[in-house]
Amino acid sequence: MNLYVPAMIEILLISVSVAMDAFAVSIGKGLTVTRVRPVDVIKTALWFGGFQALFPLLGFFAANTFSKYVTAVDHWIIFALLAFIGGNMIRETAQFDWRHMLPLAVACSIDAFAVGVSFAFMQVNIWFSVIVIGVVTGAFSAAGLYIGRVFGARWQKPAQIAGGAVLVLIGLKVLLEHLGFIAW
Repeated sequence: MNLYVPAMIEILLISVSVAMDAFAVSIGKGLTVTRVRPVDVIKTALWFGGFQALFPLLGFFAANTFSKYVTAVDHWIIFALLAFIGGNMIRETAQFDWRHMLPLAVACSIDAFAVGVSFAFMQVNIWFSVIVIGVVTGAFSAAGLYIGRVFGARWQKPAQIAGGAVLVLIGLKVLLEHLGFIAW
């Protein structure tokens, strides 16, 4: 048996784990659009996949230097970004320009920074790892956009409100977990 297979499986499982926030946000975005255009799918996959690949790389190189500062406030950053974006989603349809995608991509990738820090203490190929994370997140995000659209086609306005509420609740969950009020 190849000794690298367990490490590859571990990287794949980590990739799926960190992709879940982007997947949920993509479903929320899909709920709010009238149709999913291929260009929107590509933008969504590139924004989320790109940032999910970038943040572990940054975490890997920053390792112990900056992680204690980021982890001290990451829950507040995630909560603020997702609450703001979720509130906007409730009021308007989804946009795929950089002003709307950048905060979402950053909010969904902050936990990937911590993954990158942990990679610094593991024997992993960082380049392989971030590529797998980026590709998996991009694929999950594209699928989430379509899944959200299927449900949103039938219930456009309630789905738009639900999508925004999901983002706010994800942000609140992150905040409450960090503050010790809930444990999953």
